[in-house]
Amino acid sequence: MERRVAPHGRGAMGTVLAMHNRRTFLGGAASLALTPALFAGPRRARDDSMANEPSFRISLAQWSLHRAHQSGRLAALDFPARARELGFDALEYVNSFFASAADDRRWVAELKKRCEDAGQRSLLIMCDGLGALGDADEAARTKAVANHAPWLDAAAELGCHSIRVNAQSSGTWQEQRDRAADGLRQLATEGDKRGLHVIVENHGGLSSNGKWLAEVMAKVDHPHIGTLPDFGNFRVRDDEWYDRYVGVAELMPFARAVSAKSHAFDASGNETGTDYRRMLRIVLDAGYRGWIGVEYEGSDPDEEAGIRATQQLLVRLRDEFAAG
Repeated sequence: MERRVAPHGRGAMGTVLAMHNRRTFLGGAASLALTPALFAGPRRARDDSMANEPSFRISLAQWSLHRAHQSGRLAALDFPARARELGFDALEYVNSFFASAADDRRWVAELKKRCEDAGQRSLLIMCDGLGALGDADEAARTKAVANHAPWLDAAAELGCHSIRVNAQSSGTWQEQRDRAADGLRQLATEGDKRGLHVIVENHGGLSSNGKWLAEVMAKVDHPHIGTLPDFGNFRVRDDEWYDRYVGVAELMPFARAVSAKSHAFDASGNETGTDYRRMLRIVLDAGYRGWIGVEYEGSDPDEEAGIRATQQLLVRLRDEFAAG
């Protein structure tokens, strides 16, 4: 998510690359030689509680309210209640908005209580600024894994299915692939101990190259690793963008969450930078039947209006697909 450069280490290739119950997701990573159909069953990301639900449900990414949080107008503990007022019942957190450290059990317990009071379901924590999981130095990679462990514990306490991490690395294509895969495999092993998944978002640099990130997933080859395809984060470098539709298609076989990035809307309510109809077809054709998170990043309309516009667009298209 290219906009999070300052607070989360998100941004261009030289910075941190982005990569977001527990019974919701099944299955494991597999070789790229396998056909998408072989991924479809275990990657459907749907549990029994969603058996009679629409083709996907809609959650709210906390980053959509980043201006409200950063200005102090919205406290982190008030996010569950505000999301309920906006019509959401499932949440995706951002670690930098936790008012306390992940290992502050009292703060996490209070957030959990606020979720229960607001009837919210916690899905994942987006984790940034914790070190490069693909660091060229093996000891630094191991330290980055250790830095993420408290967030796995917090996610488990909240009832999340995953944490979303970055795949920052350096070197050649193959070196970055192998280094990122090593760090991610270590972290996925820790996630496994807690019944959690580790998911990686396309988020700048090589992580925004769908082919590269798919290779990383196959290299990790762990049942608790996956992706979080984001509709908009395909800027490989300042002057180079990867095809977003190709990229999402390449990442969907591994997807355990999906981010509906939005910035602006036309008079008909369509997102101006992404063909949502085309993108959702890619998502659903991959067999995905899980949560899609609203992540509004625009400034006009304001945050809450942009959130509602994104939500309404997703609902409209979902209904259109259901009607055939």
